[in-house]
Amino acid sequence: MMADDARMGKPEGVMVDGVAMLPSNTIVQNAVMATSVSTLVKAVQAAGLDGTLSGPGPFTVFAPTNAAFDKLPNGALAGLLKPESKDKLAAVLTYHVIPGRIVAQDLKDGQELTTVNGEKLKVMVKDGVVMVGNGKDAPATVQVADVISSNGVTHVIDGVILPLAK
Repeated sequence: MMADDARMGKPEGVMVDGVAMLPSNTIVQNAVMATSVSTLVKAVQAAGLDGTLSGPGPFTVFAPTNAAFDKLPNGALAGLLKPESKDKLAAVLTYHVIPGRIVAQDLKDGQELTTVNGEKLKVMVKDGVVMVGNGKDAPATVQVADVISSNGVTHVIDGVILPLAK
């Protein structure tokens, strides 16, 4: 199996918001440098997951942009960021994290991924465009794929994926 940088042909890292996301950085270190995912960084810190996502991993993170969080119903994000909602916030965030390192070319149409929170994430690939979702709501589209970090890979997406109510 080829190394990640060889598979992607970008050993210098992928650019997000005009900043190189370095393969030598952790997922969190790279995310902190990308202004378009600052809401996600704040949420990860509020949920106490920044330590985990700085750990050895590997993890695959589907990272919603700030604009994705803005699409949530009015007040939903503020409610999730309250200290008393920490467990609920963690459940939403860990629904965006897959154990292991999965690059875009490994994602196949119809594939189901088991997330860190134990729920399934469904993959759709249409005309080369990768989307992920809960299987019910409109899927989120991968906008920037294969942001390689020392402890995994991040795919920047245009939606927040909510786990289905049980």
